[in-house]
Amino acid sequence: MDIIIVGCGKVGYTLVENLNGENHNIIVIDESKEKVKSITDDLDAMGIVGNGVSYQTLSEAGISHADLLIAVTGSDEQNLLCCVIARKAGHCKTIARVRNPIYNDELSFLRDELGLAMIINPELAAASEIARIFQFPSAVKIDTFSKGRIELLHFRVTENCLLNNYELIHIRTTLKCDVLVCVVTRGDEVFIPRGDFVFQEGDIVAIVSTPLKATEFFRKIGIETGRVHTAMLVGGGTITYYLAKRLIAVGIETKIIDRDPARCEHLSGLLPKATVICGDGTEEKLLLQEGLKSVDGFAALTGLDEENILLSLFAKKESHAKVVTKINRINFNSVLGDIRLDSITYPRLLTADVIVKYARSMNESLNSNVENLYKLEGGRAEALEFYIKEPSAVTDTPLEKLHFKKNLLICSITRNGLPIIPGGRDEIRVGDFVVVVTTHSRLNGIKDILED
Repeated sequence: MDIIIVGCGKVGYTLVENLNGENHNIIVIDESKEKVKSITDDLDAMGIVGNGVSYQTLSEAGISHADLLIAVTGSDEQNLLCCVIARKAGHCKTIARVRNPIYNDELSFLRDELGLAMIINPELAAASEIARIFQFPSAVKIDTFSKGRIELLHFRVTENCLLNNYELIHIRTTLKCDVLVCVVTRGDEVFIPRGDFVFQEGDIVAIVSTPLKATEFFRKIGIETGRVHTAMLVGGGTITYYLAKRLIAVGIETKIIDRDPARCEHLSGLLPKATVICGDGTEEKLLLQEGLKSVDGFAALTGLDEENILLSLFAKKESHAKVVTKINRINFNSVLGDIRLDSITYPRLLTADVIVKYARSMNESLNSNVENLYKLEGGRAEALEFYIKEPSAVTDTPLEKLHFKKNLLICSITRNGLPIIPGGRDEIRVGDFVVVVTTHSRLNGIKDILED
């Protein structure tokens, strides 16, 4: 497809990086010559220096024949206007990043009235991810499919966990747990394991299951599953607002620490049930005075990655809290793995995943839609959910008789709202939602899971 991206900041760069692997023709637009040059020097994209709201600039970028325009400048209003002009000037689909909470209750109206394909809010997506983790703190990361009926939970094998030096096949034969282990990360290696795989301490394991059966599984392997009851959030930005609102709504006692008096006053007005402390959240004494040692959940959400990492390490040392760290840059991902932070959220990667999913689903010639897509283990694996629209080579045949590509696993089938953890005799049928985990990239349709 021909894709135009307006805005060459962190999210714009990450979008080009992710969409590059999808074989698209990409043109970026930004008023900063340096930002455009940074992308075009590093990645396979053409660049135009100019204002993305300008009809002339969009015409130069080829808006008349573009398939998709994505507006991710620093201004919500500019992003929306850019999409409106693109819709009038061409026939492309449009996606706008809109971050300001004042628009949050109007997103459906804006999308429908302005004719946008999608509105993305990275901060809201990050807050939702952290809220899910606080609801199930045993997990390092949680991705959801089939409207929450199926979960992909990532957790770390600890020294005292039953899975340490345990053979995978015994999860079903001995523990009698109806979960499916789909990915294991060990250092720099990513496995889609077979039955004879043996877990080791430090492995990051991803399982697919229903929420209820996942809870039973964690109980049997000796991992606590109780949800967070008290949370401390350091940093008073937009993610903190969205997260606190969600936590308070489910009865979690929430404390926010931020050094900006004006921001604290604003948050106090927006979140009257939260405790808002004006102070420097990087001061150890303040954190301890405000009860760090006794909280169940801690999120480092300042604007500086370095602060967030140090805060998280301190919280892990001084408390038993579930710790979540917000990271904006991803340049040092391997180092972060060595530090062993509990959970990390990357707002701009969440945004890129959503847009890559949408780009794949635009291919109407396929007999299945990509409903969900998650990049796993730093992009070394993918979890995709397909909706099966019509019969194909994969339907109405027992899974054990299909010739799948290597390093690929059918993780779940949801039929008539009921999730199935599949065995060899199960079949894929029209109307099903099917979750696939693979180390292959660019699965566009369900037929791509078969050997050529």
